[in-house]
Amino acid sequence: MNEETFLKLISELGIQLSEKQRETLKKYSEKLLNYNKHTNLTAIKTIEEVYLKHFYDSLTLIKIKNFSNEKILDIGTGAGFPGLVLAIVFPNTEVYLLDSNHKKIDFLKETIEELEIKNAVTIYERAEEHTRKNPETYDVITTRAVKELRIILEISFVSLKINGSFLAMKSSLEEELDNAKDAIDMLKGKINAKKEFDLPNAAGKRTILEIIKLASTNKIYPRPYNNILKKPLKKKNN
Repeated sequence: MNEETFLKLISELGIQLSEKQRETLKKYSEKLLNYNKHTNLTAIKTIEEVYLKHFYDSLTLIKIKNFSNEKILDIGTGAGFPGLVLAIVFPNTEVYLLDSNHKKIDFLKETIEELEIKNAVTIYERAEEHTRKNPETYDVITTRAVKELRIILEISFVSLKINGSFLAMKSSLEEELDNAKDAIDMLKGKINAKKEFDLPNAAGKRTILEIIKLASTNKIYPRPYNNILKKPLKKKNN
């Protein structure tokens, strides 16, 4: 997908970019590919793939959620997807890019500084440690292909404000969603929306799930990480 096709397809999503935003995304893509030559950030090797599988894919979140003034936490952001793309395209948001990979956070720090992105902040920390220390802090939490749904829900949900949105991006979700039903209920969440669609150019399937937080999360969550993995949340009578 070249830049022209990208702009056409996001306009169909209702997104119009300024010249400055277009230039920022272009510089971001170039820096990503150049940096990737010496530090492994992504399996993607061409600018066309960056526009399709990183930029366009990140912006499909608008199929479920309109962004304006939210405080967003992007867990397992990697090289900044979807979080840094959201920060560039929706400048009134406040985006926190969380990852425990030091090399990826170093890349993001450099990119944010060089491209003068004022509304993005990096956080180098394990997700469960950050969320435990920051209860009910974020309006939106995003995750793209990060952990099994019931695992990442327990790790992240405490940090979401009441009535906030947890947005999970997955290629397929049916089995994970079935396994996560108890966790959603125990964490006081509710499925609000689900979108399934094909990415352009036969790039694969995408499912976006929105879970709304109905009430405060019990303070016992998240449990220590090893416990989360060994005994995922499940009701005792199931």
